[in-house]
Amino acid sequence: MESPDPCDGVDKAALADAIDCLWRRFLPEILRRVAVLEEAAAAKNITSSRREAAQSAAHKLAGVLGTFGLTRGTVLARELELTFARESAAEPASDTRLIEATRQLRIMIENRPSAS
Repeated sequence: MESPDPCDGVDKAALADAIDCLWRRFLPEILRRVAVLEEAAAAKNITSSRREAAQSAAHKLAGVLGTFGLTRGTVLARELELTFARESAAEPASDTRLIEATRQLRIMIENRPSAS
């Protein structure tokens, strides 16, 4: 016996509109987190507090971007989180891979298509 579809009867257009509404509401915070990552990636010598802030921002982005259909953004954010977690504070953070990952993340976020 098949389980009933929990989405039966759900107004998919209304759901897409609600997701878009939440995206617009949280976009400023999402972009602030991307800016934290960009600053950390561009830093010549990164402090431990900036590294921790970047790791935290990446963690939060990894947790939320998939909800808004940005699965690749979640993967990139997770990679950034792991990178900031494992690099020692003595190492310079500025690295083309970090800069490129944050650039890709910003582009994905700024060009997210509407869910509706």
